[in-house]
Amino acid sequence: MKDDRAYLLHILECIRRIEDDVKDGRNAYESSHTIQDAVIRNLQVMAESAKRLSVELQAAHPAVNWRAITGLRNVLVHDYFGVDLGIVWEIVAKDVPEFKTAVLRMLSK
Repeated sequence: MKDDRAYLLHILECIRRIEDDVKDGRNAYESSHTIQDAVIRNLQVMAESAKRLSVELQAAHPAVNWRAITGLRNVLVHDYFGVDLGIVWEIVAKDVPEFKTAVLRMLSK
């Protein structure tokens, strides 16, 4: 079993990839299935790593909506016909940067 630090670093790598994928903005994201697929895949992996963090770490950071992160993973993995690309963009634009800040705080402790 990996430790929390390894999972946190893996989450940051997924976020870095997402940031790189969307650096050209929403229009590029909306017009490219390749970018959409890359973003969705990295969100899945990010959420899977978050799911594997220890209960203790999650409890120590109640401001993070761990349930929503796990739920996102389940939707992306199991309900791929129901994935709304506009909602994915909103998650990337708003929630991912907030999660990145929280992960960086966790790593600094």
